[in-house]
Formats: sequence, C-alpha cells, structure tokens
Amino acid sequence: MVFSWKRKKAAREKLFKVEDLVIPNQFLCPISLDLMKDPVTLSSGITYDRESIETWLEGGNFTCPVTNQVLRSFDQIPNHSLRKMIQDWGVANRNYGVERIPTPRVPVLGAQVLEVLFSLEDSAKRLNGVGCLELVQKIKKWGNESERNRRCIVVNGAISVFAAAFDSFARDSFERNANVLEEILSAMNWMFPIFQHSLDAEAQAHLGSQDSLRCLVWFLKSGDLSVKQDSMIALREIVSLDQKQVEALAAIEEVNEVLFRFIKDPICPAITKASLMVIFYLVSSPSSTSIKTRSALVEMGLVSLLLEVAIDSERSTSERALGVFDILCDCEEGREEAYRNALTCPVLVKKILRVSELATQSSVSAIWKLGKYGKKHEENVLVEALQVGLFQKLVLLLQLGCGDETKEKTTELLKLMSPYRDGLECIDSVDFKNLKRSF
Repeated sequence: MVFSWKRKKAAREKLFKVEDLVIPNQFLCPISLDLMKDPVTLSSGITYDRESIETWLEGGNFTCPVTNQVLRSFDQIPNHSLRKMIQDWGVANRNYGVERIPTPRVPVLGAQVLEVLFSLEDSAKRLNGVGCLELVQKIKKWGNESERNRRCIVVNGAISVFAAAFDSFARDSFERNANVLEEILSAMNWMFPIFQHSLDAEAQAHLGSQDSLRCLVWFLKSGDLSVKQDSMIALREIVSLDQKQVEALAAIEEVNEVLFRFIKDPICPAITKASLMVIFYLVSSPSSTSIKTRSALVEMGLVSLLLEVAIDSERSTSERALGVFDILCDCEEGREEAYRNALTCPVLVKKILRVSELATQSSVSAIWKLGKYGKKHEENVLVEALQVGLFQKLVLLLQLGCGDETKEKTTELLKLMSPYRDGLECIDSVDFKNLKRSF
C-alpha cells in the first residue's frame, strides 16, 4: 500500500513537471501540437511529425495543412537536424519528466516490399523452404517495427502472395514444411484486420483450397497454442467470406470434432470465440452440408454445451454461443436436445436484456422456435418460460425498442403465452435494473 502511494505521488509530480515545462514551438507538430518524435519535411517546406502527416495524406488530402498549397510530391524527407535538436532538448530536460525520444526507424518503402514479395513468390513456386522462411521473417520484422510498415506491406499485395505460398507448401507436405507454414500463418494473422476482413479472389482461392484447409485443421490438432490460435483466426476469416469455403471446410472429416473440443475444453478465449464463429458459418446455411453438420454437432452434445458456455462467459463469447444455439434450433434434433435440457428456458430468458442486443435477438429467436415448431412441447416450454419471467421481459423489450424481426417474434410469443399466464408469472427484479430506453 505504501509503495503504491509513493508511485502515484511520483507520477503526479512528473505530470506537474511536464506541464510546467515550455516546449519550443519549432519542436511541436503543426497538426497534433505535440512534441515531434519523427519530424519530416514536405515539398512545401513545412515540417510535421511523420505519423500526423501520414494520417492527413491517407485521409485523401493533397495539400499542405499549414500553407494550404497543393503538394508537388508526397515525399517525406526526414529532418535529421531538427530530430537531433529535439532529442538533445529531451535529454537536457529529463529531470522535468521528458521521456527519452529514440531515433526512429526508417519506414519501409513500397518498392522494398514489392521486391521481397517478388522473391517470396519465386521461392514458393520452387518450394525453397529456407529462402521463403528468410523472406517471410524479413516481412515480419518490418511489420513489427510500426503500424505504418504493416499498412505498406498489406497495401502492396502481401496477403495474396502469402496465401499462394501457404497453398504451395501445404500441397507439398504439412510435416516437411511445418516451419515455413507456421511463419506464413503468423504473418497473415496481423494482415487480416488491416485488410478489413476482405480478401481478394486470389487469396480466397488459395486459402480456401482443400490443401490449405486441411493444413489448418492439422495445425489445430497438432500445433502449439500460438499456431492453433493463428490457424483458427485464419479459418474464421476464410469461412466468413464465401460459401464455397464453408462447404470445403465442412467436407473435412475431423473438423467438427476439433471445433467441438475447443469449446468443450477451452485453452484460449480467442480460440473459443473463433471456434464458435466458424461453427456458426458451418451450420447457418440451408445447404445439405450445413444440415448434416448441424446433426453431427447436435449428436456430439453441442446444444447442452452452448448453454453451459452462455451462463458465465463474457459478452462476446456469450453472444456467439447464443447465436449458434439459435441456429441449431432450426433443426428438429437441435430442438429435441433443447427440450430435454432443464437449463434451456432459464438461460435463454436470463440472457434477454442482460448481455447485448445481439444476445437478446438470439435468445428471443430460439425461444420462439422452441414454442412454435415443437407442438407436443409447446405448453411445457411456454409455461416454464412464464415461470422464469419471460412475459415481463418481452413487454419491456417492446417498450425499449428492438429490430423488426425480433419485434415480430416477441409479439407472437406474447400471444402464445397469454392463455397460460394466470397464476404463473414470476419476475426476477435484478433483470430490470438500470435499463434505459433506446429512443
């Protein structure tokens, strides 16, 4: 406790010192008004911090922010003399709490990236594992240096080249090329978010090939934790884009068992969430393959497992579990398993208005399917739902506002429950605290 108090006191004193210090105007970026760490000069002669001016230019601006003149070129010339002055000033004022300003790394250029990618493409075609591994590691090193480098790498088509290389080495041999395949997968893992979950057709074809998909499933079974996580994230990206990849993944015999095991025996939150998303895509289409996958997963016991996951999981995991549960209720086998589980109604009702809008939609939809399509179970489901407070929650949901589809299902459920209401209503007051209208 004493040490914690001293640390807080030191932090406050440092803050006061920095605030009292006057920073020379020439050291401040004209855009952010913060101390420049990597000053660069434009063709207009004005110097900016590199991060600030790159954000300005990437926003579609073609002028100098200070002079407003159209830039003759977008070249950013490092201002080494000014940077050295700023660093010396920081050292001289370190007693005022100024942090040391390191010498910035020179950002990678598009031409450099293209040169390495061309060599990588050639090495992959010749199945030169050693050469390919060195080139991939070089790209990863650049990417680890800055976010700016990562964007430059992705914009110049790295993900398509990496996907093609992964496909080539996977087609040759999983075991023999495991090292290079793992490196490629690790690099693609940070490329996906920058690419905004939208792979081009070439990358989709390579990553969605049978060889690539089988390799990813093999990694899920035999790789270490980081490789498993990279593989699962890659699978999530692949199946979210095209139904062809969903069908191809579903055709791999072991995939259902592998995904089920990751949910039953979780080893990492990221893997659990990605597994639920992959399962969602596998079971959500009306194709015969998806219907077969639903039946297989229901037979494994996924319905009951999803209810257990939804009980105590954090928001995003609970949302995904309820979404998959809702889809499984489309098939008769899934509904029968739900009817047999005593947790079904209590958990679904509990999650309405307690987790998120998406969780509420999935819970209402699942209850609606259980009440509408299971005629011999309809009374039991509706009576139990009433006993755990569904009627009041649905009325409140209509008052707070919801989507059209959820509103329609909510209204129908209220009508179905009306005949059973007398003497059966029960309210869990905790569920109704701190709720606000959506309008």
